[in-house]
Amino acid sequence: MNYFRKILIPFSWLYWAVTSFRNFAFDEGWFKSKKYEIPVICVGNLSVGGTGKSPMIAFLVSFLSLDYQVAVLSRGYGRKTKGYLEVYKNSKAEEVGDEPLQLKLNFPAITVAVCEDRQTGIEKLNKKAEVILLDDAFQHRKVQPSYTILLTTFNRLYINDTVLPAGNLRESKKGARRADMIVVTKCPKNVAYAKLQEIEYNLKLQPQQKLYFSRIVYDECIYGVSEKLPLDYLKEKPFTLVTGIANPKPLIDFLNEKKLQFKHKKYPDHHRFSSSEIEGLKKVEIILTTEKDFVRLQPKLQKYALYYLPIKIEILNNREAFFKEIILRSLER
Repeated sequence: MNYFRKILIPFSWLYWAVTSFRNFAFDEGWFKSKKYEIPVICVGNLSVGGTGKSPMIAFLVSFLSLDYQVAVLSRGYGRKTKGYLEVYKNSKAEEVGDEPLQLKLNFPAITVAVCEDRQTGIEKLNKKAEVILLDDAFQHRKVQPSYTILLTTFNRLYINDTVLPAGNLRESKKGARRADMIVVTKCPKNVAYAKLQEIEYNLKLQPQQKLYFSRIVYDECIYGVSEKLPLDYLKEKPFTLVTGIANPKPLIDFLNEKKLQFKHKKYPDHHRFSSSEIEGLKKVEIILTTEKDFVRLQPKLQKYALYYLPIKIEILNNREAFFKEIILRSLER
């Protein structure tokens, strides 16, 4: 912990007290939490951003939509609108948020909606779906999910962190007890099994909790508006990597492993590109970006040589079938 964060520790104590009292009030029934007949699966985290919620939601949709009518409800972080809105393929990222729009473009058959009030959103989606996925709703205690998945990253486990503002946690580590499943995300490609066992021991799971490990897998192709090219297309072609995500390091490491030559323009997560930034990017010959940045950049740039590199998650140790079975079983409760 750096010096600046150390001086914020007293504010973290205050933040901890407020969030802990709120959770206690919900646990004791002083604050009401609503449960629904329709299965509601919550995907969230304890820390601020960058744990891989979007790839996890996409992974859940990929197999649940084979047998169920699936709806995804998100807050729509970064949008300029308020209230309940359904997301369509021709929606704008400024209206619905980049991640919900990205999901709708990838899975056009499902219903995607944004609403900061999750109860209102669920009630509007109730007749349109057989299962609802809540994106980033772990702290939204007014809804009692039928199943909860908590994500934490390999390099920044919640057990090694502290609450805001000295740390990155939105609430006390004890909040993890509410999760039915914990997934350690963004694991290295060849992580030792002994390391995974060490993490499992340190997490000190509740008896009923399940634990899985996952990693990010990058596509071997890059995609434009109407173009698909092998990633090797970028070899011997210097390009600019543009990222507006919480942690671009894994992507940078992957591109370096491929021995690609690039410059990196890094922006904050969900960054709203200014007119001057867009004009600057128009001068760049080839741009590679993330999928969620692409849905914000492409309408503004209208650039032919603008590509994105998709990602997906992989459950480690050949346990994907078990993971899916547990999720499907939770829908039958």
